[in-house]
Amino acid sequence: MPRILVVDDDRETCRFIEELLEEPGREFVSAHGPEDAVASLHQTAFDLLISDINLNAARSGLDVLRAFKAAHPRGQVVLISGFGTLETAVEAVRAGAFDYVSKPFNIAEVKATVDRALRQAARVDDAAAPSAPPAAGGLLGRTAPMFAVYNQIARAADSAAPVLVIGESGTGKELAARAVHAHGPRAREPFLAVNCGAIAESLLESELFGHTRGAFTGAVADTRGIFEQAGGGTVLLDEIGETSAAMQVKLLRALEESEVRPVGGSRAVRVKARIIAATNADLEQEVGAGHFRQDLYYRLSVIVIRMPALRDRRLDIPLLMNRFLENASARAGRRVTLSAEALDALMRYGWPGNVRELENTIERLVVFSKGSVIDLADLPVEIQGAVPSLGSDLFEGLPTLDEMERRYLLHVLEQVGGNRTRAAKVLRIDRRTLYRMAERLGIALKE
Repeated sequence: MPRILVVDDDRETCRFIEELLEEPGREFVSAHGPEDAVASLHQTAFDLLISDINLNAARSGLDVLRAFKAAHPRGQVVLISGFGTLETAVEAVRAGAFDYVSKPFNIAEVKATVDRALRQAARVDDAAAPSAPPAAGGLLGRTAPMFAVYNQIARAADSAAPVLVIGESGTGKELAARAVHAHGPRAREPFLAVNCGAIAESLLESELFGHTRGAFTGAVADTRGIFEQAGGGTVLLDEIGETSAAMQVKLLRALEESEVRPVGGSRAVRVKARIIAATNADLEQEVGAGHFRQDLYYRLSVIVIRMPALRDRRLDIPLLMNRFLENASARAGRRVTLSAEALDALMRYGWPGNVRELENTIERLVVFSKGSVIDLADLPVEIQGAVPSLGSDLFEGLPTLDEMERRYLLHVLEQVGGNRTRAAKVLRIDRRTLYRMAERLGIALKE
């Protein structure tokens, strides 16, 4: 009979989780703060902990997780957060969390996660809690698709197995690869990337594997390739789907034998770099069409990270726009903002170029802006044309940006107990900007 401890400082949330997961034979205990939770751990044996990460200023859900794993090493932990970051996800996984899910809940996914966690609890005899990793930035997003990416990165970081990052152009595949490297034991070793589709076939082999003096015209000295230069670090093979059949054979041999043969060389060189490959192509389809080797695909895809398109995590757009506006404004030496109409149009545009297109668009708008506010008329025609889709089924029920921003600010203020300094830190803005934001949204700030 599985016993589940549910931890949240809101009683209604605890009750909702219990009702959501209730099944015959399951027993639930609720705790409404970290202190109550830790006290319960020493009174009762639990198979599963379900806890919000943001509990109070003194102790977080991560503290409860560590106490739980110390008291019940066979038990499993599912953490819940509305403010997920890559760093938090990695820390949670490193501390022994089974999974890490986002608010608002996807009911089917939460149920499936809990079922898997309980099955795992029945199998596991022991668990360890490794130390926390170094921080790394770049990826940004708090939607469920990005939580899934954070989980995949966190679980890939400690492994030495090859990783395949799949996603459309502009979704942040290289950022994901760098995050895997930065959060793993190779973080202090080199991270080297090569775009396999941007280098001529005749040069790619030399770039990857090196060459000896006299191997070809212009080869005036022995040169180490990227595989060797990386040492014990990481090599990113970007656009791996663009490689020729002959190069795929050589890459497969390098992966299987952990050695490469420089162009013109007579002996193999041992290499120990971890390989991460990235592609915007459907490699399974390419394998089926005979354009990509099946054995190389299986070798590269031991761990797969799928980067979501921006249209599939549309509610991250305000967060990304805020970051890009701040960066572009700093480079321009002046503060530039967006009107409500411009924000709405940017939210409704399809972004075929994904996050890269969004960042480049914001940069261009700031550079060419004539005043401090970018209006609808300043946007490219194709983005202005996205406005009539307001009534489409895709956006039905989508709150306005002001509503989303107001709801988010209120939630942050609630989590930090109204502390303005801490709220500004969470939002990554200064206090003056926080005051203006609160005034615009009709929120009274008080400690």
